[in-house]
Amino acid sequence: MSDTAASQKLPAGAGPNGWLAFAGILLFLNGMFSAMWGLAAITDSKVVTIGGGGDVTIWDFTLWGWAALVIGVLMAATGVGLFLGNTAARMAAVVFTVLHALSQFGSISAFPLWSILVVALDVVILYQLVARWQLEE
Repeated sequence: MSDTAASQKLPAGAGPNGWLAFAGILLFLNGMFSAMWGLAAITDSKVVTIGGGGDVTIWDFTLWGWAALVIGVLMAATGVGLFLGNTAARMAAVVFTVLHALSQFGSISAFPLWSILVVALDVVILYQLVARWQLEE
């Protein structure tokens, strides 16, 4: 194992409390929920339309479903890498978490409570990723 490969790995759990592993699990679950929502929106937009006249702010449910599916799959894959302790996955997780939180504003008019809940979960994940970030020596 070379020095570059060793420097790309973090210890499992990355700390005495395992907050990085917790963030990885949350990121995986959040990504899977987003991917399932996206798949439902792609296959039948009436499934994700709940009473009322709400609609997505940008595009339509099918196109928004594709965006949610792609972001969700990327988040889930990054969550697995994060759980395994990959440093590159930690950087990618920050990017995908911010993108996911911003993407919720497109559907906030159709699903206000769900969007706020997902943004809150993204903030928790983001906090766990960056608050205890220690540079390797």
